[in-house]
Amino acid sequence: MKIIKLAIPVFLIAITSCSNQNSDTQTQVASPVSVTDVKYGSIEKTISTTGTVSAVKEATLSTKISGDYILKTNPGTGHLFSLGDPVNENQTIIAVEDAEYLNGIGLEAKKLNLDISNQEYKQQKSLFEKGGVTQSDLSKAEVSKVNANNSYELAQIQLSDMSVKAPFRGVITSLPYHTQNTRVSNGASVVTMMDYSKLLLEVSLPEKYINEIEKNMKIRAMNYTLPEDTLTGTVTEISPAISSSTRTFTAKLRINNNKMKLRPGMFVRTDIILDHKDSVIVIPKELVNSSNNGKYVFVVNKGTADSRHVRTGYQDNDNIEIISGLKINDQLIIKGYETLRNRSKVKIIK
Repeated sequence: MKIIKLAIPVFLIAITSCSNQNSDTQTQVASPVSVTDVKYGSIEKTISTTGTVSAVKEATLSTKISGDYILKTNPGTGHLFSLGDPVNENQTIIAVEDAEYLNGIGLEAKKLNLDISNQEYKQQKSLFEKGGVTQSDLSKAEVSKVNANNSYELAQIQLSDMSVKAPFRGVITSLPYHTQNTRVSNGASVVTMMDYSKLLLEVSLPEKYINEIEKNMKIRAMNYTLPEDTLTGTVTEISPAISSSTRTFTAKLRINNNKMKLRPGMFVRTDIILDHKDSVIVIPKELVNSSNNGKYVFVVNKGTADSRHVRTGYQDNDNIEIISGLKINDQLIIKGYETLRNRSKVKIIK
C-alpha cells in the first residue's frame, strides 16, 4: 500500500496565523474610562503634626483679704456669674466685704489730706517765687504732698483688694461654690478663667526639617469633631536644640480661635506650610501607579490607554505635583484605570 504525503504550503500557515492576530485585535473589547483634561493648579509642601492645644492666657484668682464672700451679678445675663460666662478685663466677679478692714483704709480722709497738701504746696510755691518763704519751707510742703499722694494710692490699692477682678478678657472655667455672705479666708482660690481666643500648641518635629521651618510660617489646624472648620495660625517659636533620644526639635504654634470653636485640651492636627507653588500640574495622588520601572499614569491617545511615566514633586493629603511626564490638556484617565495595560483599547464615557 502506497502512503501519499500531502505538503501544506508554509505561506498558507502564515496567512492563517496573521488572520487570527488581526481578528483578535479587531475584536478586543474597549474598556470604559472617564477622563479629565490636565490643568495647572497649586500645591503646598507641608509638615503634619498633632498635639493638644492650651489657652493663650489662664489665671486662677484668689482673695487678697478675708471677709464675706459676695458673688456678683453678671450684667450680661442678669444672673450671678456662672461657669462659661464671658468677662471683661477689670470686671469684678467676686467682692469680699469686711467693715473693719474698710474703715481701717480711711480712703476719704486720705483723699481730703491729699487735697489739702496740694493746696498748701501751691501756696508755698507762689510765695517762694515772690520771696516770701525759703527753699526749706517749699521742700517741706512738697514732701507733705508726696506723702499724702502715696498714702492715698495705698488706700486705693487696699480698697481694690476687696474685689476679685478679671485680669484680662476671657471665660470663667472654674467657680468653686461658696455660700453667699459666708466668710472666706485670705488666699482662697475662688475663680479660674481663660482666654482661648488664641490657642497655643507645642509640637515635636523631625530633625530633617530644622533648616526648613521658620518663624511666622503659616499653619492650619483641624479637629476631628469639627471637620468643616479649619483654623489658621503661625509658628511663633523654634528651639535650636535637637533631642538626642527622639531626634526631634520643639516648635510652638499659635492658632487663631476668634470664634471659640476649639477648646483648650482638644487634640488637633496641624499642617505647617513650608512652601507653596502656583501654576504647576497637580493631579489626585490615587491616579499615580507604581511599578519596578517607576511611577506612571494613563492617558487616552487615539483610542488607547497610553502609560506615561511621571516624575513627582510636592504632595498633600489628596494631590500630587507632576514635574514631568504630563502636559496641559492631556486626557488623564481618572476612572477605569485599575485594570488597564499599556495600549489597551478604551472608550471614553462621562
